[in-house]
Amino acid sequence: MSFFCRRMSFNFCKRFVEIAVLDPIEPVASDVVLRSSYLLFQTRSEFIASMPGYLRRRMAHRSPSLLLSFLPIIFLVGLLVVNLIVFGDGGLDGPNQLALLFGGAVALLIGLRNGQTFSDLLDHILRSIHTALGAIVILLLIGALAGTWLISGVVPAMITHGLQLLSPKVFLFASCLVCAVVSLATGSSWSTAATVGIALMGIGRAMGFHEGLVAGAVISGAYFGDKLSPLSDTTNLAPAVAGTDLFSHIRYMLNTTVPTMGITLVVFAGIGMFTDNSNTMVDTATFEAAIASQFNIGWYLYLVPLAVVIMIWRKMPALPALFIGALLGGVFAVLFQPQLIDTLAGPGHSFALRSYKVVLSAMGSGGAVVTGNATMDELLTAGGMFGMLKTIWLILCAMIFGGAMEGAGLLQRITAALISRVKSDGSLIATTAASCIFVNATASDQYLSIVLPGRMFAPVFAEHDLDPKVLSRTLEDSGTVTSALVPWNTCGAYMGSVLGVATMTYLPFCFFNLLSPVMTVVQGAIGFRIARLKKKS
Repeated sequence: MSFFCRRMSFNFCKRFVEIAVLDPIEPVASDVVLRSSYLLFQTRSEFIASMPGYLRRRMAHRSPSLLLSFLPIIFLVGLLVVNLIVFGDGGLDGPNQLALLFGGAVALLIGLRNGQTFSDLLDHILRSIHTALGAIVILLLIGALAGTWLISGVVPAMITHGLQLLSPKVFLFASCLVCAVVSLATGSSWSTAATVGIALMGIGRAMGFHEGLVAGAVISGAYFGDKLSPLSDTTNLAPAVAGTDLFSHIRYMLNTTVPTMGITLVVFAGIGMFTDNSNTMVDTATFEAAIASQFNIGWYLYLVPLAVVIMIWRKMPALPALFIGALLGGVFAVLFQPQLIDTLAGPGHSFALRSYKVVLSAMGSGGAVVTGNATMDELLTAGGMFGMLKTIWLILCAMIFGGAMEGAGLLQRITAALISRVKSDGSLIATTAASCIFVNATASDQYLSIVLPGRMFAPVFAEHDLDPKVLSRTLEDSGTVTSALVPWNTCGAYMGSVLGVATMTYLPFCFFNLLSPVMTVVQGAIGFRIARLKKKS
């Protein structure tokens, strides 16, 4: 009888609830209808669960308070600080991943408190993880590629010739410039870091440079090319979201990108000119002899990275290009490094089976080549696919946190609060830049840092009569380049893993990435070349 009465009451109130939820003309009356309807049920969740699906979805999207929206972030930052104090550099061995999960749990609780269902929140998390699957597979292939390029002699050849051709005085300048050119040609900062970046890291260590400084030069150059190349995915994504065309976007970005890169190159050139590495630099001849004791070095080894660069330049997707590059590395190892194959495989079996064993081991679990030189032995190591698992763990946990934040509506609430404080064109550009950095740090994904602020700020830019290319440039200047500066962002985790340098170690030296959002905010504040919509006559 009780159930029958409650069902009758629900049917009687259904139309009023529809008006309250779907067309809240009078907020006070709507609230009264909803609150009185809740009294017919034991709990609010029971009330919502009994409603039709379309009403449940609308009820679930109640906006959280600004304070609650910041709570998971405050909780996460607090845990990360504690992890830094307690675990030091060991934070990435698990504590930071768990901190992201705990922060995501707080976001889920807030979403549930605001009436959202766990299944809806879980869907957002799964979609968030799905966006990172491509990056995860690329990471695995990069691990395999690094392993085969080591045993094939590709990386040792780059180190040997780099030591012969590059002077310590120009090394940082040249490293940044080379990475910029390669990334501009390929459209990929990730591929640039995984190929020439790895070799430059080895050369820089041999010359006695701080590893964070070398990584900063590599990443600065890689993101310059990634940001301007028409082959880059982010360079195409930003104008698509903002509503402008690709080449207008690229031309307009030159106003901020060229000065920023100029400053970056001057800084690296100055550091190289005034840095004395004589006490830490390894003897080049000793280094070359150590490499020659295990590898056959020749120009033909460069055919492997050249093939990868050409495939990417020809717009082949990254996954097959990297996979082919890893296989080519294995083939070249068998063809040109047979003595190394015998050394690593040990006795027994035929040469074909020994080659199979060494190549698959290099791709899967990596390996190390022993030369007798301690410094060289440290450089000639690779983790293979297995070495990427810790980074993949971090990315998965970060995407869970980001998905929970987005699903609970917390990111949208914080961004909306920022929009409400926009007064001028300069403050609009600065707020957009801050939102991109914020999404990079919370959603942990470079693409979301472009898409979410882009969608939310596009109408506001139109209201201010600003050309869409102003928005697209701001998204790139702040979203694309700062992703590598967040340890738990997919890009930050990738760069740290591939280059073998902790994100917080290289962060202070990524001058291009640090200066790009500053440049776009400064130009917006002074009104320098701010493009406006052409008014129709």
